Amino acid sequence: MTNLQSLKIAYIGGGSKGWAKSLMNDLALESRISGTVALYDINYEAANRNAQIGNRISNHEKAKSNWKYEAVTTMEEALSDSDFVIISILPGTFEEMASDVHAPEKYGVYQSVGDTVGPGGLVRALRTIPMFVEIAQAIKRHAPKAWVINYTNPMSLCTRTLYEVFPEIKAFGCCHEVFETQNLLSEVVKEFLDKEVQHRSDIKVNVLGINHFTWINKASYQNIDLMPYYKQFVEKYDETGYEKEEGEWKNSVFSSCNKVKFDLYKKYSLIAAAGDRHLAEFMPPTYLKNPETVAYWKFHLTHVDFRKKDLIEKVNHNEALIEGKKELNLVSSSEEGVNIILALLGVEDLVTNVNYPNKGQIEGLPLGTIVETNALFKYDSVQPVFAGKLPLDIHNMVSRHVINQESILKASLTKDKQLAFNTFVNEPLLAAVNREDAEELFNEMLDNTKSYLAGWDI
Repeated sequence: MTNLQSLKIAYIGGGSKGWAKSLMNDLALESRISGTVALYDINYEAANRNAQIGNRISNHEKAKSNWKYEAVTTMEEALSDSDFVIISILPGTFEEMASDVHAPEKYGVYQSVGDTVGPGGLVRALRTIPMFVEIAQAIKRHAPKAWVINYTNPMSLCTRTLYEVFPEIKAFGCCHEVFETQNLLSEVVKEFLDKEVQHRSDIKVNVLGINHFTWINKASYQNIDLMPYYKQFVEKYDETGYEKEEGEWKNSVFSSCNKVKFDLYKKYSLIAAAGDRHLAEFMPPTYLKNPETVAYWKFHLTHVDFRKKDLIEKVNHNEALIEGKKELNLVSSSEEGVNIILALLGVEDLVTNVNYPNKGQIEGLPLGTIVETNALFKYDSVQPVFAGKLPLDIHNMVSRHVINQESILKASLTKDKQLAFNTFVNEPLLAAVNREDAEELFNEMLDNTKSYLAGWDI
């Protein structure tokens, strides 16, 4: 059995300005495992700064474990002898992301995130897939037995690429969107059952769908069926939306009032288990017709200028941490990465939602495609939980995106520009754009990301 006090974690994208600290905090607050984290990033200096922060966190008086963080210059060095591999990268820069998100606006196409589906999500995928081909090949050579946890979007396609290149890989994707829906269901329990839910995991849900377009057809708390209460909750708040504190959604571009989620429940009678910003992009432009429509549904378009400003603030904050000008604040995140690691090491079994190849856990979707359901994590094992079948109307919507994802993967691997474009125009958000305009947009977006598309005829 693996020595729990001498683990090695390879972190691909270890120069992360934000998420890395969450992982470091979670590791520091878990007493049962310790070891080394090798931080690899194409920006070595960013990885080195995170190594300094990580070692400060590890030496914090509240830390319960001893982790050593070191920046490395090659992926091989990070992966060699690793027990776990974490992938969290930004595929490209904010300049490419600005094209993904904002270039379509000239044609009346608005996106609230632009990293999973829609025109931005597909072009981001074309940029990201070659990176994941390289990562998968490196894992196959240097860490074939390691467990691989992916946090990068587009989640489904990144994870799918890993398996396409290295079918024997032990990989899965993690996303916290379902957690927020469990938190919302905790509010349902409080309002209708007058009970306080201690932890979101006390809300038991059956999860089925694909990343960011996930659905719940069963939900319970202490063996009480919550679906009838959720229906009442929607009926009460569908016009105004729901937030724990009035006006809260206006204070963060990542927040919403759940009006899209509630509207989808009214139309399809299942709980859409992702945030409104993501859900809206999987649909025709009902919720994203224009900024005024977005404001009516009480969520936000995330402008890339905001992300650029936020990055500068994070860099400055991290520098202040390194220089000792700011105090470290060790708090546990809402992520489950460390709990999953514990389960795979045999410490404590865990059931949680995960993005994993379909082995029949969702009926009717193609085998091998990446789907999101619950899974049982135990010693050196991930066992998907049988989730059943989506209702036909939802299945039709989900299937369209599954097929688009498979098509864009093939287009990327074969550098087939025509297939990529035909997939691009099959996105629901482009329903109102004529083919000529769509082709003009597609060519512009490819040109804006061509430095990442080696071998393409652009």
